[in-house]
Amino acid sequence: WMRPGGTTFYFVNEGPVRALELARQSAGGRDIRIAGGADVIQQYLNLDAVDELEIALAPVFFGSGRRLFENLRDPGPKFRIDTVLNGSAATHLRYVRQ
Repeated sequence: WMRPGGTTFYFVNEGPVRALELARQSAGGRDIRIAGGADVIQQYLNLDAVDELEIALAPVFFGSGRRLFENLRDPGPKFRIDTVLNGSAATHLRYVRQ
């Protein structure tokens, strides 16, 4: 699927290793962005394939949820908060690898 402006999105069902392989081929040395929830983030953190995290926190209560930084290999990668932007509907956090 191509987004107006030239960004192309690929949907891969062959697992995170294959998806990352295809993304690297397609990106040709440029940045790769992976979108998803806690499960997707955990898979790529465990592959040691994440340099930055951009997270939008929205104050919505569903009664429960997934912890973002659980189920990680030990030791997991270390990140520091680089930027915090407070919006009217969400707080945007940017973490960078230490």
